[in-house]
Amino acid sequence: MNRQCSSPVRHGFTLVELLVVIAVIAILAALLFPTFSRSKANAHRIVCVNNLRQLGLASQMYWDDNGGACFRYTSGFTNGGQIFWFGWLGPGAEGGRPFDATQGALFPYLKGRGVELCPSLNYALAQFKLKATGAAYGYGYNLSLSATPSQPPVKINQVQRTSELALLADAAQVNTFQPPASPENPMLEEFYYVSANPSEATAHFRHAKKANVIFCDNHVAMEKMESGSLDQNLPGQFVGRLRQELLRFP
Repeated sequence: MNRQCSSPVRHGFTLVELLVVIAVIAILAALLFPTFSRSKANAHRIVCVNNLRQLGLASQMYWDDNGGACFRYTSGFTNGGQIFWFGWLGPGAEGGRPFDATQGALFPYLKGRGVELCPSLNYALAQFKLKATGAAYGYGYNLSLSATPSQPPVKINQVQRTSELALLADAAQVNTFQPPASPENPMLEEFYYVSANPSEATAHFRHAKKANVIFCDNHVAMEKMESGSLDQNLPGQFVGRLRQELLRFP
């Protein structure tokens, strides 16, 4: 009588084989993770560029409707709060202030909200401090375009080189003076203007150490930080200054 020999059926992996599979997966993940990270960062940068272009178009429509006058950074106080170019920010503790975007200068031209936040501004960061009850605005206005109490609004036709003067840019500030922030606990927060003042670091270089900037002719470019301007209170967040020549008017 012939007897047939058969090998036992295996179920699963041996420990050694399992370790090999895990090692291969780890190697593949290590190889692919930088690619995924770069792709995500590029996607965020593109969204940010599109946001700024929409804000730039809204600014141009505002100029058209207001005789070429640029909007003010702030236009006064009401209901216990202050009206800024991006909306009304009410009174209260940091992170608890009411916010109304509909009172912003550009809101009528944006048909609602959706372009005011940059996806590369990390609101989930442990060291992030909200200004309002939620995210308000992630971009800063070039303060040199805003009127002062003693001067009328700047007319856009007074800007001779619109392709060289910043309108809006990625912005943020390192706060060390408003609780829960302190000198011992510096925190990143939204900030709403950029300026040529050498003592103010409010541009946020959050796209691979560069900032997206929209200029008065509505083109967007990535700009590097001005040398020596990095805010050392929170250096890993890359808050600093744009080159002064991009911000000064006249």
